[in-house]
Amino acid sequence: MKLKEDLNPMLLLLFHLMVWIYTVITFLPSYLLSWVSRPDGSFYGSEEERAKRAKARSVLGQPEGPYRAVSSMKKLVTSLHPGVDTLDKMFEYAAMRFPHRDCLGTREVISEEDERQSNGKVFKKVFLGEYRWLSYKDTLTAATHLGSGLAALGQRPKTNIAIFCETRAEWIIAAQACFTYNFPLVTIYSTLGGPAIAHGLNETQVTHIITSRELLETRLKAILTDVPRLQHIIVVDNTPTVWPSYPRGISIHNMAAVQKLGARHENGRPINKQTAPLPSDIAVIMYTSGSTGIPKGVMISHSNIIAGITGMAERIPNLCEEDTYIGYLPLAHVLELSAELVCVSHGCRIGYSSPQTLADQSTKIKKGSKGDTSVLQPTLMAAVPEIMDRIYKNVMTKVEEMNCVQRTLFILAYNYKLEQLAKGYSTPLCDRLVFRKVRSLLGGRTRVLLSGGAPLSAATQRFMNVCFCCPVGQGYGLTETCGAGTISELWDYSTGRVGGPLVCCEIKLKDWVEGGYRSTDKPHPRGEILIGGPNVTMGYYKKDAKNQEDFFVDENGQRWFCTGDIGEFQEDGCLKIIDRKKDLVKLQAGEYVSLGKVEAMLKNCPLIDNICAYANSDETYVIGFVVPNQKQLLALVDQYGIRGSWEELCNSKAVEELVLRVITEAALTGEKLERFEIPRKIRLSPEPWTPETGLVTDAFKLKRKELKTHYQDDIERMYGGK
Repeated sequence: MKLKEDLNPMLLLLFHLMVWIYTVITFLPSYLLSWVSRPDGSFYGSEEERAKRAKARSVLGQPEGPYRAVSSMKKLVTSLHPGVDTLDKMFEYAAMRFPHRDCLGTREVISEEDERQSNGKVFKKVFLGEYRWLSYKDTLTAATHLGSGLAALGQRPKTNIAIFCETRAEWIIAAQACFTYNFPLVTIYSTLGGPAIAHGLNETQVTHIITSRELLETRLKAILTDVPRLQHIIVVDNTPTVWPSYPRGISIHNMAAVQKLGARHENGRPINKQTAPLPSDIAVIMYTSGSTGIPKGVMISHSNIIAGITGMAERIPNLCEEDTYIGYLPLAHVLELSAELVCVSHGCRIGYSSPQTLADQSTKIKKGSKGDTSVLQPTLMAAVPEIMDRIYKNVMTKVEEMNCVQRTLFILAYNYKLEQLAKGYSTPLCDRLVFRKVRSLLGGRTRVLLSGGAPLSAATQRFMNVCFCCPVGQGYGLTETCGAGTISELWDYSTGRVGGPLVCCEIKLKDWVEGGYRSTDKPHPRGEILIGGPNVTMGYYKKDAKNQEDFFVDENGQRWFCTGDIGEFQEDGCLKIIDRKKDLVKLQAGEYVSLGKVEAMLKNCPLIDNICAYANSDETYVIGFVVPNQKQLLALVDQYGIRGSWEELCNSKAVEELVLRVITEAALTGEKLERFEIPRKIRLSPEPWTPETGLVTDAFKLKRKELKTHYQDDIERMYGGK
């Protein structure tokens, strides 16, 4: 998607002359360098040619599949290294290979202060120092001591233990302790509400929980009486030793004290080999984010995770101990946990961050000090589309504010690079002169961006490719498949697709007649996506009926998961997600509307920060709840002379109609949506949807049930009930 050119003809001519001269000078070297020799003497070819090659094929030659990666047609891959078949062995292997290399890094907090904003709100600002690192050897020692200390506090092998904590180094240390001592680790999102947290803890019958001081005080304390089996709380921070006003029968310990207990000679005895985990033992019970109702606990074995990270690692070229990963997404989410374990398995270093301290402009970073990406300068990063969409809109807003010459150069360079990427060529001159400042937002050294958790729009993907000068690997996976399913190859710059199956799994399509999707469809086979392989998990904890519905084992003993997502396989074996069974609504007149498709298309509109489409089968049209972009909306209402506070504007019927007109025009441009798919009425939300509001998950997926409840009065109004 090119940026619109409205440029001075002389400037345009000068630019194209410079580009022509540069292209002539660099053509021969770039052509020769694009042909790289393989170890066997054959050639890879140019990036364009590699992108066109088949990524997967149907094993049986049938349109429904199953499809496998071309490199694993004969056998699916189950592990990275021979004999390394459990997560404790994986970390020991890494610590043996890279004992003195940096493993986990945390920035030192130099000072904190409250800063009052012009609107009266008070924000906590921090001044952070450099990263302080634990080596692989020290991390393994810390994990072993913690596991031994937990055993001394009565935690037993194959007995569940919970972690309820923000993403930080102590999370991985605690997880590794549990993996080593065969304590199944129950992970719960830190943004879930009290009832959902209590449900997970009670269902898994935990007696020990690992948490932070802040979450203990703000989330756990209020529900402790609802979790009667809980006996021990391990707090990861340096905290006081006395905890008044907590229920009797609950002991609260500092993590450092538990590690000290474990390090003592009498408790630091060797790990009993009889209790060491087997590949088939449960490593994690990962509670989902609850986007479709009460969170479900997904049972994930050691062998499931090992297979999943093996498949993911294969799609990241030249992954090695020289790489640096920035960890800031929730570790209770399968994407972040898998990404960090991939890094650990290859000796990378992981520096921790948070969405509030990620960049120089982040909300908690004190003005004049540096955000985490500027200090860490990561080479690898995972992100959910919501975060990338925000970066895209913020940068494009700044482009609009540039003077005429700056904006002209940026647009010319952007469109030129877009053309070169399509041909498989790089643009080092544009990268250095035009995009270096944008790239520095993520530290300036990022070489791979992995996107997952939700579909990434074509406009945002192209923007990240161009402005951040690195490929975006769009992936598809679920908690039930260890986050592993597909990842696009990094030299494939096509959009709207999620790549071919990973080497650890295979994918087939199942006809969904009601929705009109069949494997015999032309030009591409379509249907519900089923994922099979060693990465497919053991099922839902204590949910036998749901397991019968969503999982099955085939005649060869292989486990499969029915995703509920609709996909199509294209000629080169890449998968494209085109619908979701649960998002499809049949209107009263018989038309099918894909709510996810409507949202994905409309989120590209600069006026929209977030949107939830809603439709009732008893009605004839779609409605929507919209979080508007404040800057864009204020500029729009200013054109029409509409005044008022932010809340007054969002509650104004005139503003609603104005926004709806803009949305409708955007949807009809380029025939993106059919007329019946476009919301006919909308409700503007003055407050953004964050995980804290309970309206979106930690991965910023919409919680449709909660959104429906929240906007019930508006639904009745928009459908004429009020």
